[in-house]
Amino acid sequence: MSSASKVTANDTGRAVHHSARKGSGAAPHQSVAAGNGQTPDEGISIGVILGFPPEIAEELQRWRASFGDPMAASIPAHITLVTTTMTQDWEATRNHVREVARGQEPFSVTIAGTGSFRPVSPVVYLNVEAGFGECVKLHQQLQTGPLERELPFAYHPHVTVAHDVAPESLDEAETALKNYRASFPVASMGLYEHDDNGIWQLREELDFGTEPDDHRGAAGATGAR
Repeated sequence: MSSASKVTANDTGRAVHHSARKGSGAAPHQSVAAGNGQTPDEGISIGVILGFPPEIAEELQRWRASFGDPMAASIPAHITLVTTTMTQDWEATRNHVREVARGQEPFSVTIAGTGSFRPVSPVVYLNVEAGFGECVKLHQQLQTGPLERELPFAYHPHVTVAHDVAPESLDEAETALKNYRASFPVASMGLYEHDDNGIWQLREELDFGTEPDDHRGAAGATGAR
């Protein structure tokens, strides 16, 4: 399966519910000044992901639901670049993520075959084949500056297809999708904020290799090139 269309996190849903479950990478419920650039004392919880083409995301959502995963309906298929991370400075964080996006060229992703984080975590996932190195590079660049922190595990790009379900369902997922394969281009990444309703809200979709719209507009107004 392949797609030639531009992929954005917006394609997989602007707002996604993400409950705080152990090992899910989700943050506890927090009060956040959503989208207004104001940072409360406890900071803002953000994440950065690569979205999938709708047809692939929907197919993987159906598979995830078939394994009894209760989060299938609320978490679209994606590759996490930055898992839940607290920041005290929204503007610095947004500018940092924009800068990383400007330096990244579009690339292709292939997801193929299954793996598991068992016994450490009850997760079965699809492997990232093509694009693995680009994901690691983006993660390393993003998880610096205002987003720098120590992670409990080494970063491993993957696509979760079953999480916190019965062992036999994890076995089923690992077997059913062992021959699954899909490829698609990635031209942007989504910067999300975890709001006070426990929902991941897309704050900005950042095209690779380009200035964000507000920067382009400012440059055009001054005649800068």
